[in-house]
Amino acid sequence: MTPSVTVDFVSDVVCPWCALGATALEQAIDNVAGEVSVELTYKPFELNPGMPAEGEKAVEHLMRKYGRTAQDVANGKAMQIERGNAIGFKFDLEKRTHFYNTFDAHRLLYWAQVEGRQVALKKILLRAYFSEGQNPSDQPTLVRLADEAGLDEARAREVLASGAFAEEVRELEAFYQQHGINSVPAMVLNGRHLVSGSQSVEYYEQMLRQMAQAPAEA
Repeated sequence: MTPSVTVDFVSDVVCPWCALGATALEQAIDNVAGEVSVELTYKPFELNPGMPAEGEKAVEHLMRKYGRTAQDVANGKAMQIERGNAIGFKFDLEKRTHFYNTFDAHRLLYWAQVEGRQVALKKILLRAYFSEGQNPSDQPTLVRLADEAGLDEARAREVLASGAFAEEVRELEAFYQQHGINSVPAMVLNGRHLVSGSQSVEYYEQMLRQMAQAPAEA
């Protein structure tokens, strides 16, 4: 019988390190296929829960929030692009002009999990924002991306318009914050083992194999 591992990947769709971590993790999952059965679920985290609908210019936001210089921001972009290229994720950070509110995106991802299309939607959302500069707070954009992920377009529109799954998303955000996750990405394996930060494909493979062989807690 193939051993199984559950992975809760806590992240935001406007977090570049989350994009890198998610891409590396999904490659690691592919690499252990046949050895380890992995159940991957993306969990919500908002980097900027108070961000207004119109967003904030990306460079100014990073300088203000983290106390960085313009050169620091440029260096960070270069590092992210290099790491992305190494694992096949394309950053076009000239197109990513703003940071946006992501609460609606998380509501849509919650619904997508129910529909069995969450991993597909997450990948599309990350590409849309980081590679194409699309706005993940814009509801018509989210509806179109949901359709691209194989979800029902009319139902996606209904979910977003109704405020559905808002309480569930807030409860999950509070749960992970109460358990000490204050930065992302963060990965929880089998509900108990925490891996913080964006790691390599090889490291994620190692952790998946290790947790697959670990004895279950009593």
